Amino acid sequence: QVQVFGSQKFAVRIRTNPDQLAARGMGIDELQQAIAQANVNQPVGLIDGERQTFAIKDGGQLSNAAAYRPLIVAWRNGAPVRLEEVATPIDSVENARIASWNVDKRAIVLAIQRQPGANTIETVNSIKRILPSFQAKLPAAIEMTTLYDRSISIRDAIHDVQFTLVLAGFLVILVILLFLRNLSATVIPALALPISIAGTFAVMYVLGYSLDNLSLLALTLSVGFVVDDAIVMLENIVRHIERGETPLEASIKGSREIGFTIVSMTISLIAVFIPVLFMSGIVGRLLHEFAVTICAAILVSGIVSLTLTPMLCSRYLRHVDAEEHGRVFRAFERFFDALLAGYRKSLSWAMARPRLVIAGFAATIVLSGVLFTMVPKDFLPSGDSGQIIAFTEGAQDASFASMVEHQRAVAAIVAQDPNIRSFMSSVGGGGIRPTSNTGTIFMILKPRDERKLSPDQIIQQLRPKLGAVPGIKVYMQNPPVIRIGGQITAAQYQYTLQSTDLAELYQWTETLLGKIRQLPGFIDVTSNLNNLSPVVALDVDREKIATLGLSFAQVEDALQSAFSARQISTIYGATNQYQVILEVAPEFQLDPSMLSRLYVRATSGKLIPLDTVSRVTRKTQALTVNHQGQLPSVTLSFNLLPGVSLGDAVDRIKALEQEMRMPASLNTSLQGTAQAFQASLQGLGLLLLIAILVVYIVLGILYESFIHPLTILSGLPSAALGALVTLLVFGVDLSLYAFVGVIMLIGIVKKNAIMMIDFAL
Repeated sequence: QVQVFGSQKFAVRIRTNPDQLAARGMGIDELQQAIAQANVNQPVGLIDGERQTFAIKDGGQLSNAAAYRPLIVAWRNGAPVRLEEVATPIDSVENARIASWNVDKRAIVLAIQRQPGANTIETVNSIKRILPSFQAKLPAAIEMTTLYDRSISIRDAIHDVQFTLVLAGFLVILVILLFLRNLSATVIPALALPISIAGTFAVMYVLGYSLDNLSLLALTLSVGFVVDDAIVMLENIVRHIERGETPLEASIKGSREIGFTIVSMTISLIAVFIPVLFMSGIVGRLLHEFAVTICAAILVSGIVSLTLTPMLCSRYLRHVDAEEHGRVFRAFERFFDALLAGYRKSLSWAMARPRLVIAGFAATIVLSGVLFTMVPKDFLPSGDSGQIIAFTEGAQDASFASMVEHQRAVAAIVAQDPNIRSFMSSVGGGGIRPTSNTGTIFMILKPRDERKLSPDQIIQQLRPKLGAVPGIKVYMQNPPVIRIGGQITAAQYQYTLQSTDLAELYQWTETLLGKIRQLPGFIDVTSNLNNLSPVVALDVDREKIATLGLSFAQVEDALQSAFSARQISTIYGATNQYQVILEVAPEFQLDPSMLSRLYVRATSGKLIPLDTVSRVTRKTQALTVNHQGQLPSVTLSFNLLPGVSLGDAVDRIKALEQEMRMPASLNTSLQGTAQAFQASLQGLGLLLLIAILVVYIVLGILYESFIHPLTILSGLPSAALGALVTLLVFGVDLSLYAFVGVIMLIGIVKKNAIMMIDFAL
């Protein structure tokens, strides 16, 4: 899918002079008819003789402005009136009120977006392969450059996650080595890591999944899980070897003892993610691939732990006497013995005070609930994709020339920022911009290692500078990693009002806009309501035009031919077709008084000035009437100051709604990211409860007990308390990624408890 900024299709523009037309006794409607009749392209038939057939070609097509200049459009006093005497034909473009720049050079920008299901990296590679052939066909004066390549940030993200995956694996292996202090014993569970990852890749390939941020996140987080089972198996086998059994006997006996524990941990851990697989909405779509990937990794690691790990233990483990160890081993041994002794004392203290422990358990439940309401909530945290999008908005009566001037002033300030590598600037109605008083600036940031500031910090730095430019407003946003629904608006978050009563809708929009601007933490509050655009209203006297032999259609035809860039004919080329556009010259479009120079021919043959049958008044009206779901709507958009969570913003808007008591006929709703956030809040809590319930049922089936599953899950409140305290201490919002951490936390707590319960049993 390709969106074009600044591209213009060829057209012939015929700019007429109303004074010269009047001097020759012509109306603009006559000129329009003469030009349309002069440029024709109709099939004119064949001459079919006895031996040959001839196609008839009459040359009725005029293909460029030069061909139109000598065209005879009328006869006056026996002399021809040629088009060049009353108008100036020029080779131009269909829409002269759109312009784009690459930094400070005029440019055409192609924004290429992959189709759903296509791979971004493969798409970009394919585009890069064909770019040289395009460049070879262009004139030497035209330079083709890549403004922005989304695959670069994707490749960087994949590289970062790959590095994190390798680092996580290395740290896990290092921890195993520190605890086991035996190289061969360390290698055995370490082998479970690459084998489990490779097995997960096979499952992803069969399911048609790609390597993206969420699937790689699942692999990274599963590193601890995939070696957990192998460590448990290895530790139990080592325990038997230390009692004097042979490696083979220890492997058979130890794996038999611990096999059920590993099966329990694997199945119950997969059960944690079962509710995620069936979750609807955007959260379900985002987490589905994540859940399947991590379930596959856990399942493969369980199989590896039950098969490969005991086999390797029987072959390569051996009993090591204490006197064979060195100082480092003995130092670590003393440290672990002290750690174990401390745990034993704390455990004895807790067992001796059951009421106090139960009271502490109840307190963690209460505190977790309290902190959950206190912790700031967000949908997706702000990322760094190396880009900033700015939407510019001029006054509602701003002309195209004025917008270009102000847009260039904004672009000059952007060009001076040392953190910005390049940018594209575009102005004029079209594409994502519904009106002509708007523009877009797409900024490409330097690589992260070449700048010190994040996109949010750069926005904060640029905001006061761009705000000082008079006559234009600039709304900047750091594009979210995942853009969810909604409209393309000036600010990131959206709030929509709908009503069938336009007067009520516009009145409440202005009221709400002022109130939301006063809310703490809100910035760049604006709307897509343009209801104060100046218009020139023509009050035509219908009785007078009827008396003079005119029709209302003639009046509108004259206005359309003069001021609306009317297509009056078509040029048919070999590969495309082009418009012939009639309009008055630019100098006659500067002021409403120019309407008096238009003439329309009456049935009597006289030319009637337009101002004799009409009266001009100035009014204001809406530039556009937006709709959503078939109803008229206005969308308010806003950004948030650093440190203000989306959850707090939503709460403040809802409180404002209740305070203002808006009429029932006015519908309000959050849109886009804000709507997805609101929906996710309603589903996440239920999802957690369902996950816990599913785990309880699975554990109940495995242990054939109602009590043991509760014992296993009793550690969840304290874990939740620790998670929420951590988020508050580090100032991190409870976002979708943090929620993934909470889901993982259920699995971690449950695995530890299962090992405790199984060993006790």
